[in-house]
Amino acid sequence: MKTYGEKSGPSLAGHSVTPLAVYGRFRVMDGSPIEGAVILAFPTFEEAEAWYDSPAYQDAVQHRFRGAKYQTFIVQGTR
Repeated sequence: MKTYGEKSGPSLAGHSVTPLAVYGRFRVMDGSPIEGAVILAFPTFEEAEAWYDSPAYQDAVQHRFRGAKYQTFIVQGTR
């Protein structure tokens, strides 16, 4: 997870992203328990996909998969 942390932040360079929540206080109401959550806002669904699929993030995410179980998803919001 240390390697993931070192690589994931720099993978955001060049992407327009706003962190909305990063391991803050949470309450699980339904479903499986979680240990934490990160919510990132991108201007478009496609930009979120571009970051996630980028070589820089794919290099980082392989280390996350080795260190823990995660559920990751992209959802289009409304405004």
